[in-house]
Amino acid sequence: MTAERPFDEAIGEYLDWDSRFFGVRIGRAVPRRLSAETAARLLRWCASQQIDCVYMLADPGDIQTVRLVEERGFRCVDIRVTLNRSAADPGRGGAKFDGTVRNALQSDVTALRAMARTGFRLSRFYFDPTFPRASVDALYETWIEKSCNGYADAVLVAASGGQVAGYVTCHRDGAAKGRLGLLGVRDDWQGRGLGHVLVNSALAWFRESGASEVYVVTQGRNRAALRLYQGCGFVIDAVELWYHRWFTTKGDDGNETHSV
Repeated sequence: MTAERPFDEAIGEYLDWDSRFFGVRIGRAVPRRLSAETAARLLRWCASQQIDCVYMLADPGDIQTVRLVEERGFRCVDIRVTLNRSAADPGRGGAKFDGTVRNALQSDVTALRAMARTGFRLSRFYFDPTFPRASVDALYETWIEKSCNGYADAVLVAASGGQVAGYVTCHRDGAAKGRLGLLGVRDDWQGRGLGHVLVNSALAWFRESGASEVYVVTQGRNRAALRLYQGCGFVIDAVELWYHRWFTTKGDDGNETHSV
């Protein structure tokens, strides 16, 4: 959900939305692999742009990159797993759902925000202790609300007994490709097959909208999500590592500490 503005497109991007939301200057490394020279360029770019935190999505198969970032103070905060499947095939598995799956309404937003606030505790932001927990909770509340207000191409809601039991967001990435975004199931509906119902409903939406391929990204530590997507016919396409490197941190006394 990042609105990005490039400064040096070859080595780094300044993430305007993330920076405004968290109140610190955040950037992202462009390359997935680094040499000693490009690692030095990235750090110089961060210094020139007064970056407080830089994200890097690294190729775990490149030993040099992993060694370079870890030697330079980057912390691994997530294993990023991308899965995909054809949109043409019907969905697999799932239980009967005594309710309806429909498009989200504005009246659903309050319930969706409450679910999103606690639904993504395995994400990289929670595993980076420098981000305040309350801010990360608010990030996902904001994310689902923006999805309902046009950031997503569709937000599908599973409703039963007049209450929201789960949701999934759908995004079109070009004419032929679709992406599952946020997916959440209310606590009292966990383990009842609703995740399959939501994924299969999203796949049907993508087929109807003309997509031929659908992909989804989740965390390597999120075994439940991996089982869900693989049970719905997705296969692993890529595995990458998310690193964060902080240059400015705030201690408990509120004073800033700078590192290079």
